[in-house]
Formats: sequence, structure tokens, C-alpha cells
Amino acid sequence: MDLPPSAAPLRALPAESLPRPVLTAVRAWPAGAGEVSAYFYDPAAAARNAAALRACLPMWAEVCYAVKANSFPPILDALLRGTGPDIPRSGRERSDSSPGATPTDARTDARSDARSDARTGASGRGIDGFEVSSAHEVRLAQAAYGRVDSARRPRLVASGPGKSMTLLTALVSADVDVVNVESFGELRRLDAVAARLGRRVRAAVRVNPAQVGLAGSLQMGGRPSAFGIPETEVPAALELAADLAHIDVVGFHVHAVSGNLDAAAHLGYVRWCLDFAVRTAAVAGIELRMVDVGGGFGVPFEPDRRGDRPFDLIRFGEGLSSLPVPDGTRVIFEPGRMLVADSGWYAAEVIDVKHSYGTEFVILRGGIHHFALPTSWEIVHNFAVVERSGRNGGPEPEHTREAVVEGRPVTVVGELCTPEDTLARDITVDRVRPGDVVVFPMAGAYGYEFALPDFLGHPRARRIELRGTRHAPFPTDRSS
Repeated sequence: MDLPPSAAPLRALPAESLPRPVLTAVRAWPAGAGEVSAYFYDPAAAARNAAALRACLPMWAEVCYAVKANSFPPILDALLRGTGPDIPRSGRERSDSSPGATPTDARTDARSDARSDARTGASGRGIDGFEVSSAHEVRLAQAAYGRVDSARRPRLVASGPGKSMTLLTALVSADVDVVNVESFGELRRLDAVAARLGRRVRAAVRVNPAQVGLAGSLQMGGRPSAFGIPETEVPAALELAADLAHIDVVGFHVHAVSGNLDAAAHLGYVRWCLDFAVRTAAVAGIELRMVDVGGGFGVPFEPDRRGDRPFDLIRFGEGLSSLPVPDGTRVIFEPGRMLVADSGWYAAEVIDVKHSYGTEFVILRGGIHHFALPTSWEIVHNFAVVERSGRNGGPEPEHTREAVVEGRPVTVVGELCTPEDTLARDITVDRVRPGDVVVFPMAGAYGYEFALPDFLGHPRARRIELRGTRHAPFPTDRSS
């Protein structure tokens, strides 16, 4: 099937649904800056999401943000800092699509207080560390610590199915807290690197469970996969590790799915991870110091089409508080999308509008080389059209007078020489023409980082930090 799927009969989002700073940034784009093609980020939103998650987790839980989701330095800094006085408010009300939003029918005062903290991030605490999968991400995480709290030792957890000798050398040299090991061969490579560097390395064995009771957009467990060691082979992996002089197995890592919205099912998954870890460590004679349960928390990309509801953090946190966790054992969560999805917006100017055999196409100064997420899985990523041509009563440019679509479905495509460069199909717009800007919300995760920037060599999308209510007429451009 074609991706993304048809959205008919869905209508585009109203421009007024976008936060005021985003609308201001799009409408005030300087004439000399070229066509609009940018990501706008609100680090304060990411910080509030991190604080909201922390407010729901027990004291034994730690949060190590997955840098791969969004590596923009102001986002990393905000997540690490939390919602302290240095994080400005964006002036934007939290909506039901925010990761911390949950039902408000509290049964007790304590539950009501917890819900309030979850929505506002009242605890103020940010993340505990970062999950990294490359030497580049290690450097980004270390730099964030240097900017936010240079006296604090970076807490880094390393993951990924294809760790080369070069990467393992970088990870060991950086003194990461734990390397999540994915195979027998990787155990041997890590031991060889540690021996050469004169180190003993803390490792966790990544497990591919035989069964996974979670649904999600991506599944890495409970099936044949490049990720982790099959559950039945874990005892043999532990026997091998026991014979490797430079490996110290401290626990287990499980990351089975991405994009799960069912809090009750996720609680059951964490319960299984803990039970498996305790049982397996006891049999192998391992001191269990860490259980990394990965991320996998979903966000509601399609509340308007499929009725997606936010992940219920309060219900999840209450369930976690009843789980037995051995003394001295850290339980690590590796969220990515949940913390940053709603902190970013991808905006691209309309270059052309054309009709072809019954379909109206809107062609952007952008595409999957900037924003590939809509083509990577079976979701409809809705957008808003921000009018700019002939605005404020000014004259309408000559080239836009005939190239206009009103009240009809459009397919939104990019500027690349491939039909795969399609961001949305069959979404009805009130009006769109060249010079307007199409804005995709919920673009803060796996957007800029997940794209194909070098195909055809078009300029990359700019990354721009919005500074909340202190937003200037044109925001600061922060690139890295």
C-alpha cells in the first residue's frame, strides 16, 4: 500500500490550533530568508513533559532520554534542566494530546494532586541521563551536561544492535554507565575493547522476549529480530559473560515496542521485565543492579481520525508503585517520543499547487528529506495551512491567482524526484495556494534526525528555538 494512507474524509487542522509563537514565526518569516522550511521547537514543552513523567514515577525509577528522538541542543538542555526558573513558559495551554494529560475524575486528594503534578510537571525535575547509540550522540549528551551542570557526572546508557569495535571503543573511552549488549559476538567485542583499554565494563544483556503483550507502531521483541538475544539463549549469554574477565553484567535490557498507548499493558510489560530479571539473575548468580525496560510510550498522533487517547501516566505510575523492586536495583526508562513529540512543528512553504487526473497536489519546499515520519509507518499526520499570500489586505501575487485549491482534498508532496516524497493524502483544506505554509504539529520526535537530508542536495530545514512568551518578532536560529 501507499504510505502515508489516505486520510479521507479528514479535514486539515485550523491554523488557530497552532501555538501563537509558531504562527508568529511563520507569518514574520523575513522576505530575504528564502522560502519557509524549518523546524520550530519549544524546549519548555519538552521540559514540562519530562517533569510530568518524573512526577508519576516511583523513586526507584530513572529516566534516560533517547537522544535519537531529537538531538537539538536546546531540547537536550531543557530536558536535563527540568522546569526550573531558567525554562520559560510558552504561553501555550496543555491539551489532551500532551503526554502528561490524563482523565480528571480523581478518586482521592492524593490522586488529584498527582494528576496536577503530572500535567504541570510541578516536581520540576528533569531527566536523569541519556540513552545514546553512537559516538556523535555521546558527544551531544556530554555537551549538554557541560552547558547545564558541568559538575554533574554524565549518566549515559548505550544501546543499538550494530556496535562496531570503533563505536565500542568510543563508548568505553567515554565511561558510559552501561552498555546494553545485543549478541554473543558483541559480548566478545566489548570484552576485547575493554581489555585493550584496561577497563572493566558494566553491561546489560538485551533480551528479545519470546512473547510480547504490547501493541505499537514498531515491534522489536516477540518475533525474529536483529535486536537483543532470544529469551531462551540468555542463560548461555550469561555463561559466556561470566568467562569474560572485563565484563561485569549488572542486569538486563528489554525494549520490545514503540508507540504503545495502553498504560495497563505497559505496566504488565514492566512487571514481566522485573520478574524475568530477578529470576534469571538468581539462577545465574548475578547481583541485579539494573533493569532497563526501554521506552515505547506512545503519543496520540491521530485523535481526530482514530480516536487516539494519551498514555495514562497516572494509572501507569500508580501501578508501578505496587511492583516489587529489589533493593539496590535501578529501573531505567528510555522515553523519546513521549517527551519531545509535541515540542516541535515542521513548516514548509507551498511552492506550487497543481491538478493531475482528479487529484490536487500541494508541492512544498521540503519533503521526506526533512520530515520522513509520515512515510515510515501507517499513520495520518494532519497539518494546518497558514495563509501568507496577499495577507493583511495586500495585493495577491500574480503567480498565485490561478494556483489555488478551496474546499477540496489535497495530497501534500515534497520537492524530491520520487513519488515516495508524500507527506499526506486526501486531506481537505479550506484554501491553499503558493506562498502559504503547511505546518505539521507533533513533529518534535524522529523528524529532523530521521530524514534523508542529502538526497538531491536541497538545503536542510533550519532548526529554530522558540522562546515562549518572550518570543521575538523572528526567533533565534540555533543550528548544530
